[in-house]
Amino acid sequence: MVARQGMTVTGVGLVLGLIAAAAGAQVLESFLFGVSARDPLTYAAGALFLGAVARAACWIPARRSGRADPMQALRME
Repeated sequence: MVARQGMTVTGVGLVLGLIAAAAGAQVLESFLFGVSARDPLTYAAGALFLGAVARAACWIPARRSGRADPMQALRME
């Protein structure tokens, strides 16, 4: 449940980020050397990297919470 919610937010963020990057492609072109501003490989690589980092950021806490004893966690509160 934790990982699914985190990845939902990540997916929305990636889609909005790709749309914003495509809209600002002309501005980005002045910063890129030897790469077209509309290069699909660059967009895909960036999205895959950020998606992988977000997946790890969601998965690690979800795995740790799955290992915890529910009764002990409730007693801590």
